[in-house]
Amino acid sequence: MKRYLLVLLGLVVLGMVFAMQPARKRTQRKKAEQDKRVYLVHADNLHYDQYLNGDAQVLNGNVHFRHVGANLYCDSAHFYEQSNSFEAFGHVKMVQGDTLRLTSDYAFYNGDDQLAQARRNVVLKHRKTTLYTDSLDYDRMYSFGNFFEGGKLVDGKTTLTSDWGEYHTDSKVAMFYYDVHLKDNKMYLTTDSLYYDTRTSTAHIVGPSTIISGGSNIYSENGYYNTRTEQSQLYGRSIIKDQGRTLIGDSVYHNAKDGTNYAFRNVIFNDSVNKNMLTGDYLEYNDSTGYAMATKNAVTVDFSQKDSLFMHADTFKIYTFNINTDSVYRKIHAYNKVRAYRTDVQAVCDSLVYNSQDSCMTMYRDPIIWNEGQQLFGEKICIYMKDNAIDWVHVINQAFSIEQMPDSTHFNQISSKEMKAFFQDGQMRETQAIDNVLIVFYPTDDADSTLIGLNYTETPLLKMFLENRKMKRIWMEKPTGTLYPMTQIPPNKLFLPGYAWFDYIRPLNKHDIFNWRPKEGGTELKNQTRREPPKNTLNQ
Repeated sequence: MKRYLLVLLGLVVLGMVFAMQPARKRTQRKKAEQDKRVYLVHADNLHYDQYLNGDAQVLNGNVHFRHVGANLYCDSAHFYEQSNSFEAFGHVKMVQGDTLRLTSDYAFYNGDDQLAQARRNVVLKHRKTTLYTDSLDYDRMYSFGNFFEGGKLVDGKTTLTSDWGEYHTDSKVAMFYYDVHLKDNKMYLTTDSLYYDTRTSTAHIVGPSTIISGGSNIYSENGYYNTRTEQSQLYGRSIIKDQGRTLIGDSVYHNAKDGTNYAFRNVIFNDSVNKNMLTGDYLEYNDSTGYAMATKNAVTVDFSQKDSLFMHADTFKIYTFNINTDSVYRKIHAYNKVRAYRTDVQAVCDSLVYNSQDSCMTMYRDPIIWNEGQQLFGEKICIYMKDNAIDWVHVINQAFSIEQMPDSTHFNQISSKEMKAFFQDGQMRETQAIDNVLIVFYPTDDADSTLIGLNYTETPLLKMFLENRKMKRIWMEKPTGTLYPMTQIPPNKLFLPGYAWFDYIRPLNKHDIFNWRPKEGGTELKNQTRREPPKNTLNQ
């Protein structure tokens, strides 16, 4: 009997427990619903007039609401308790924690959606960022506000304005659209679409944009600009212009603080001041120092004359001296495997240096120059320019000049220790061969241009004067020579020592400059060792 009573008592208790659980759940749900309600904390005066204000409770004087962790203040309000909303008038202020503050002249707040619609003189302050506008809808549930009648965001020294935009307080990212302007002390950006991260002070360009930074004018449709570091990462054929120089690339990195630029793939660097262009797949350029470097399919193009000169090398480097002064000059280094092409002139060498101070281009290590049917080479060739045209050429050590005759089988030849050629109006007017001059020359019959014979001559000095590309006068110092008829030419007199015709490595066109063809083995010039004067031994 006792056991039966105990079991019965246990069932009753268990039933009471199950009966109490739904009530407990309803209580918890009721409390949860109460947590989402807008609470009136304080008002100096409250009255209710259904005929004048409908269902609204009219509040006046130091009105204070609380809702889901936010406090809302205003001078007066209409509180719609049934719809869990209110209208706020005069000195409206919403404070959420210690990081967000929203003020305006008027606001409507919906507690169910946690949406505040602020109007007139709206100011949203979030940490160190401030947003000014006249119309702002702020969604507390998703932590973002959008404005649609013009807005201004201030982040430190950076100011952004646009017609429409959003600001996300959780990610601290602003999105601006239509007539966007970004300004700080050193740059000015205009675009139609822009994302701005206030954490990193980085602007993300997502449409046609123009940036003015110092002396640089930048155009890009996709990229990033950090207002704090003044660094840009630009993509999609972005363009940087600076004092007559233009840089274009698939990817361009620009640092306004130190003036450095890095460009990748399909790079074009155009200098309209000096009338030249540099292309390649990688290029560096510094605005402040004037240093530039190009590599990977690098080509420089000179537009200073009627025909453009195309030159290729593994690497080009440009150094600028005395920049921003009247005595500025530049040095251009090209290495290795230099090949150049112009309609009238072609050249090949291992490396070269151009110095604008004396307008001299020096070619090193097996340099060769071709002009129509003429070939010139030596250990070193210096080309001096004047008014963007060749003034004179100096071939130093093992100088050799070859002219191919119309029959393509005979060659006029001159070898000497050094040679000089002087130009006037783009045409050669005088040539000089100096020291140990050897000459192989084929005189022709004026009547039918047939070859008369071979004239072999030795002299310490040769001067030739030309007019309209034809020899007008020749002068030699103490010459000795022999004229051989064409049928009696000794085989050892056909070619001078060191003769070589390098037409097989000559650039054929502007595209052929990329095809490096070395000299055949054994034909490379070997630098001759110069005798040094004996040392003074009188004091020993």
